[in-house]
Amino acid sequence: MAHSLIILRIGANDSSMRICSLLPSATEIAFALGLGDSVVAVTHECDYPPEARTKQRVVKSIIDAARNGSAEIDQTIGKLLRAKKGIYTIDLPRFREASPDLILTQELCDVCAVDYNEVVAAANSLARKPEIISLAPTLLSDVLRDIELVGEAAGKKLEAEALVSRLKNRIDRVREQASCSDYRPRVACIEWLDPIYSAGHWVPEMVEWAGGIDGLGKKGAPSEKMDWNRVMQAAPEVIVLMPCGFDIERILKEMHLLYRLPGWSDLPAVKSGNVFAVNGSAYFNRSGPRLVDGLEILAQIIHPEIFPWQASPEAAQRLN
Repeated sequence: MAHSLIILRIGANDSSMRICSLLPSATEIAFALGLGDSVVAVTHECDYPPEARTKQRVVKSIIDAARNGSAEIDQTIGKLLRAKKGIYTIDLPRFREASPDLILTQELCDVCAVDYNEVVAAANSLARKPEIISLAPTLLSDVLRDIELVGEAAGKKLEAEALVSRLKNRIDRVREQASCSDYRPRVACIEWLDPIYSAGHWVPEMVEWAGGIDGLGKKGAPSEKMDWNRVMQAAPEVIVLMPCGFDIERILKEMHLLYRLPGWSDLPAVKSGNVFAVNGSAYFNRSGPRLVDGLEILAQIIHPEIFPWQASPEAAQRLN
């Protein structure tokens, strides 16, 4: 896996740096490193921490996800991608007004953020050319490396090392405790409801570290559209619903899509009451520091006999 990285040559004590984050996870990383005051522009989806919502928004989506169901969103995205059209657009007047020194973006997923080529074109339109860090993590270890890359570029190397150390300690604690059990249940992590997508990239790795076996997703690979029969054949003992960009309230509104699937009530996870909805947008879909919170939530779901339930109702809920 390769990162596209251009190091910004600005001194660590330069408080005048102007950062434009075109990715919610990058925004979270910047704030976690104490760069909140330097962030001058974000996307319409950058909502964490709450202070990010006060920043100038320079990216908007063509799709109104709040008004459309899963099937309609999927169909619209498919049409746009086949037509080689972007899902997101940059507000050039606002972008130019922000006048960033450093742009944080990604090349991992066309559905997750503005097209990288559009970012480059927008950057080239500025009077003063900014540096660009393009992130492309596929595993949780890559996310930790990205934190260090952003920290180094923005003059927060020590802060980044300290944050990564804390996150690694939490990861190691989960892995060590989960390894105490020989029982490794079959887990299905669902990243979209209609059609069904299995969660990919870092999620199968997180399931493994939390003491489960992901029978659908592929570690380090993109999420995958799949036939419902494949889910039935996997016979998951635990199902975790984490649709991309959805919180729990939105998942509950679309649960009827699963109830109508043939054989849903016959799945081991459904029979045993081990179906969970989690805030995918906050803890599983974004490649930022809160993925470690997601790992801890998964551990509580998969091995409640080891990990006492601590997740808030806004983070995770048992559904049956």
